[in-house]
Amino acid sequence: IFFIYLCNLRRDAGVVDRGGLENRCTFWYPGFESLFLRFVLFMYIGLYFGSFNPIHNGHLAIAQYMQTNYPLDEIWFVISPNSPFKQVEDMLEAEKRLHLLKLAIENYPFFRASNIEFDMPLPSYTYRTLRKLRADMPNNQYALIMGSDNIDNITQWKNYMEILQFHTIYVYPRQKDVKKQSFSNIIYTNHVPILPISASAIRVLISQCQWDKVSELVPYKVLCELKSRKYYK
Repeated sequence: IFFIYLCNLRRDAGVVDRGGLENRCTFWYPGFESLFLRFVLFMYIGLYFGSFNPIHNGHLAIAQYMQTNYPLDEIWFVISPNSPFKQVEDMLEAEKRLHLLKLAIENYPFFRASNIEFDMPLPSYTYRTLRKLRADMPNNQYALIMGSDNIDNITQWKNYMEILQFHTIYVYPRQKDVKKQSFSNIIYTNHVPILPISASAIRVLISQCQWDKVSELVPYKVLCELKSRKYYK
């Protein structure tokens, strides 16, 4: 019973946060919590990297499918403050994107929001983040979740062979014709529910005050925050 109780606590270890704070035990000793997470708790984590500018229903649908259909205990959304492959003029500040992400995943018990890259050197290279995760929580296993458009240029990633050596990559389609890589630990799936949503299109709709359309693309709490804070205006 004690072990089950521990497993239901918020598992942040200083870098990962569930959307809401209501599940954190107020009398749980944080030092022992970190020790427990680091050396006792075994999990297979799917890492979903992205700028999430902003988070939308398409991201959530992909993550939910992956967590349901593959042996992934949790999905961690890793916000990239500055990707070397993506330069966007209207990029919302990282902390604000993190807050929107937390609002979006409040009702998903197996989703976490990670700010691990916020204090790491820029630009954000995936291999550095994976090294830190393996060092901080060595008993966990980490897989990557990415779109087929990103896997197409995996060989251009810095230290990509190190990534492939230690991690499985689950790939969902982003275009009709997918050129499959020959690496054995890259797993392709054709059944992910890909919704016709893009963050860039959402930003355009917001700038045009088309809130009725935006409401169909993002979770309700995210919509309210976008409106009240006047983001992307």
